[in-house]
Amino acid sequence: MSDGVGLAEARARVVAPGNGPSLLLRGVRKAFADVQAVDGLDLEVPRGECFGLLGPNGAGKTTTIEICEGLTAPDEGTVEVLGLHWRTGADELRQRIGIQLQETQFPEKLTVEETLRMFRSFFKHGIPVDESIKTAQLEEKRKSRVGGLSGGQKQRLAMACALVGDPELLFLDEPTTGLDPQARRHLWDLVDELKQAGRTIILTTHYMDEAEQLCDRVAIMDHGKVIALGTPQQLIGTVGGEDIVEFAVSGVDPHAHGIVDAAPLLAIEGVQSHRVDAGLHQLSVSELHRAVPRIFAELKEQGLHLSEFRTHSASLEDVFVQLTGRNLRDE
Repeated sequence: MSDGVGLAEARARVVAPGNGPSLLLRGVRKAFADVQAVDGLDLEVPRGECFGLLGPNGAGKTTTIEICEGLTAPDEGTVEVLGLHWRTGADELRQRIGIQLQETQFPEKLTVEETLRMFRSFFKHGIPVDESIKTAQLEEKRKSRVGGLSGGQKQRLAMACALVGDPELLFLDEPTTGLDPQARRHLWDLVDELKQAGRTIILTTHYMDEAEQLCDRVAIMDHGKVIALGTPQQLIGTVGGEDIVEFAVSGVDPHAHGIVDAAPLLAIEGVQSHRVDAGLHQLSVSELHRAVPRIFAELKEQGLHLSEFRTHSASLEDVFVQLTGRNLRDE
């Protein structure tokens, strides 16, 4: 059996769009004992899209991904992957998808090269092992046993194993966890190249900048349902302002109520919303240069002293906090 096409050729090979979406879920439910992990979920991912699935622990995203990957059967609903069903098309689907799990347990006594050759043997067509090792930036570790690799190196090996079958649909579960900034950027570039070639990517991540950079659309899940869906910019637009102002007051109990009178702040032109999280006040603001001096003046009028004050552009992190009440990486 031929070892397959080179990675450069595989990247460049445009995947035929096919008929229908890469992923289609309708009315999917899954319960574990009395916990409803997935609750009537509907999702549709077109071919060639990088789709991000975000959510706090217990939101149901891991169960959803496992259902899509064929690792868990739903209790109810319809799941189509590349137009096929796992019940009747499992063998073909395994040849056409790639999976990087959040934690992959490799045989620790195998070398990097032996591990990739083993995974490559599962596929009729794919990418040469040498190309896969180069893609993972593991040339110097080719003969090293997996048990001696660092966490980041194992993560890169898992990515190479997911790609070795030259998949049309790729599932990436937190692919850059443990990677240094250079390796993380390299993986971003690789994902972008795969997407440009028409491949579909389902991505979960705890890095909001990663989702904003890579994903065409993002779904935020909570309690087994999708609570927000759209492009990153569409979702960021729901925050209500272009920037976020954060401040804390000093000399008082940050958990007390009524210290900051929010009504006058909300009356300032350009201030869209106000929330408090563990003593830190957050204002969604448009026309930052006009609003900030007025915010300072109002806080002074209320006799308050600032211990913290900062601003940043509205991001997916702010959307997530607004919808779920917590930061994604505070789990």
